[in-house]
Amino acid sequence: MSEQRRIGYRWNLRQVMGSRNLWKTTDLVPLLRARGISLSEAQIYRLVTSTPERIPAPVFAALCDALECTPNDLFEPYVEMRSAATANAPARSEDLGVTPGDPIARRIHLVPKKENE
Repeated sequence: MSEQRRIGYRWNLRQVMGSRNLWKTTDLVPLLRARGISLSEAQIYRLVTSTPERIPAPVFAALCDALECTPNDLFEPYVEMRSAATANAPARSEDLGVTPGDPIARRIHLVPKKENE
């Protein structure tokens, strides 16, 4: 069975800020402005509290400089290996041979083991 590589990433800005005793998102405003980056408090809040889909290179570089860290500290990629059958599973239950309304699992009854067996 073939495997499919899925690439994910973790955005660690909040953790890096915490390790530098920066607890509020507004703490980044003056640090970024001193490096020529003008973002609103709302933009910085989203940058800290959620994982960005894209980030401009100047902002990324300014964050690394302001927090005295490397890009690897902020952005941590990882590979998730999945079997192709799982990764490309059918969307419809009928394609799996299961008809709606039919139970997939059945209840079982456990019978305690007798002492003399």
